[in-house]
Amino acid sequence: MPKLATPLTDIQCRTAKPKEKIYTIADGQGMYLEIFPSGAKKWRMAYRQANGKTNRLTFGSYPEVTLLDARAKRLEARKLLIIGTDPAIHRDQIKQLSTDAALNTFEKIAREWHNTRLPAWSASTARETINRLEKDIFPEIGKLPIGSITHQQMIAALRKIEQRGAGEVAHRLKATCARVFSYANQHGIDNRNPAADLKEVLKPIKSKHFAAISPDDLPAFLNALKENNARLYLPTRFAIRLMLLIFVRSSELRTTPWSEINLEAGEWVIPWQRMKRGKLTMNPDTTDHHVCLSRQALELLRELHKFTGGSKYILPNQRDHEQPMSGDAMRMAINRMGYEGLMTTHGFRALAMTTLKEKLGYQHDIVDRQLAHAHKDKIASAYDRAQFLEARKAMMQHWADYLDEVAAGKVVEVNFNKSAA
Repeated sequence: MPKLATPLTDIQCRTAKPKEKIYTIADGQGMYLEIFPSGAKKWRMAYRQANGKTNRLTFGSYPEVTLLDARAKRLEARKLLIIGTDPAIHRDQIKQLSTDAALNTFEKIAREWHNTRLPAWSASTARETINRLEKDIFPEIGKLPIGSITHQQMIAALRKIEQRGAGEVAHRLKATCARVFSYANQHGIDNRNPAADLKEVLKPIKSKHFAAISPDDLPAFLNALKENNARLYLPTRFAIRLMLLIFVRSSELRTTPWSEINLEAGEWVIPWQRMKRGKLTMNPDTTDHHVCLSRQALELLRELHKFTGGSKYILPNQRDHEQPMSGDAMRMAINRMGYEGLMTTHGFRALAMTTLKEKLGYQHDIVDRQLAHAHKDKIASAYDRAQFLEARKAMMQHWADYLDEVAAGKVVEVNFNKSAA
């Protein structure tokens, strides 16, 4: 029967003197204090592995690791041995997990998540998402291990965005961050997903409509555009006039290549891939959009072609003609005309819908098809958008004539009985 070691006392540990060679003093159950000729003292524990070989653990240096601390570590190791777990292997696994946690920063995981989403996103969505993260989130929590991020840290990052007046951006980034944390959890990287729990931390966003002038404001707006006291860049004036005549989405207008327009036939068809609903990840609308050009719109395009026909886009960028017009160009032009806060590029669509329905008497369905809006009725959405094509062509000519009459100061007769089909 092996001799049982007498447990050590702290005095023995403290007063043990160095010798010419390394020696040990035992505390029992495999643990001992190793004393080096230099005077250094380390806690060790010897144990037998499952394969019968002897291995040993190191618990740290004395006195930094006290006798009581070392005994606690020994107890933990013995509990592992009782259940058949090698404490050395367990220790290495813990170290690896700690290393992995330190390497799995929020930024690293966010970029991985972003890459997995690229096939399902449009280029603009992908670019906007990563730009927002790089600007507002990565500088705050990007370098932190994702599993260590607290609710307080997440709140601080989002409130910093909110405090600069970008409340909507803060809400969107909260949702984006929640998806990143969820992605990490699904891949075995534990975290508390602090973004998902933030229900009432940020101020609520009040929905608001895009600013748009009323039909009664049209004469003054058309006169301001004609007088051009704001000294607008010529293609920008063309852009605003086109928005008035055809009221497509400004992003669709800006990025229109000349190849989509047949000036000889007087046709303009926007491929469904460029339309807002054509870019949806789930169930995209694959219907091409017929712009339906009035005589005035076609004349304007032919005039525009004299200036920009050598470029790819009908509205090229002022600095780089191989790129489309900036998204801010029309907005800034409208502001310079004196309509800041009163009119937006999207407002042309609202203006047209209101006027066509209330002043010219067209049915909602006809106007809605021309605006390429999504159908709320799923059954109705199964019908081809082109089924009202002739009615829409007539409506767009009526609309262009109405704008001419308003610009000329003529009284326009309201016709609420206008045929819609």
